[in-house]
Amino acid sequence: MFKRLKKDIQVIFERDPAAKNVLEVLINYPGLHALWFYRVAHYFYKKEWFVLARFISQVGRFFTQIEIHPGAKIGEGLFIDHGAGVVIGETAEVGDNVTIYQGVTLGGTGKEKGKRHPTIGNNVVISAGAKVLGSFKVGDNVKIGAGSVVLKEVPPNCTVVGVPGRIVVKDGVNLNKDRISEIDLQHNNLPDPVQEMILCLQKQVQRLEEKVYQLEAKNNG
Repeated sequence: MFKRLKKDIQVIFERDPAAKNVLEVLINYPGLHALWFYRVAHYFYKKEWFVLARFISQVGRFFTQIEIHPGAKIGEGLFIDHGAGVVIGETAEVGDNVTIYQGVTLGGTGKEKGKRHPTIGNNVVISAGAKVLGSFKVGDNVKIGAGSVVLKEVPPNCTVVGVPGRIVVKDGVNLNKDRISEIDLQHNNLPDPVQEMILCLQKQVQRLEEKVYQLEAKNNG
């Protein structure tokens, strides 16, 4: 147990440059508190003490503004930065070394029974305000841009941006799965496929205008 607690604290120091010392982390990081509340609730959930598990979860939500259903499955090295408004659903599965920013939802899309929340791979970064909705898989080493809404499966080693989310493959860049420090947290530097499409259209319009000008000059000559 103490080894896991130490690992939780170590993850924060490795991914948040604002962390100064252990006391600060223990007192001021709601993502860490939410994770510990979740672990206690998850223990009772597995014992089928569902009411107690949900109660502990709601207490954690009250103090941290982070809601993790006790039925969710969470791997090692989860870091929830800031955390306010984060929701992780009952059948969600989160892999190892995942980073989640404030306002993220790992949710379902309807009233269906069974698996209805996403499965998140290893070394995934989910930026502020992103929504991942449905019972599909997000592959390893994926980055999801701020405010994106992901509604379908994402292959490994990709970025996703936009509403609905559009996949942009990272050109030959793979993250090292064996080291937390290699996780790419540059979620502010993502490609914009909408902007790229607009630029392509602008270039095409410019070429058409040049052709029209040439034809008009030829006819007038």
